[in-house]
Amino acid sequence: MARTKQSPEFEIEVDGEPFVWRLHRQPGWSSDAPVLHGMAIAVRHAEGQREAVVEFPPGPHPRYGAPLLKPAQIATALVAKAITSAIAAGWSRGPAARPSPSSWTPPGPDA
Repeated sequence: MARTKQSPEFEIEVDGEPFVWRLHRQPGWSSDAPVLHGMAIAVRHAEGQREAVVEFPPGPHPRYGAPLLKPAQIATALVAKAITSAIAAGWSRGPAARPSPSSWTPPGPDA
């Protein structure tokens, strides 16, 4: 069986609970249509299996030949806010939650 390459996982604590997150998708152009999409992070509770994929809105157009985004470049405060938004939107995150993934787009800066 072939292994898939995944980004390294990072630990973060939000509201006293431990979570693990990783960069799920780089920002860039869609392969289906000429649409720019933002980065996405995958988050799960440290003691659970259910993963949430939080999709961010696209930023400015990437420059041709620009280096890829590294997970260490993503602000911890942004990840914590994304986790809080997913929980507020109804993400079941505990150890008893079923393991199917969920997907959210966090509200913009005006919300």
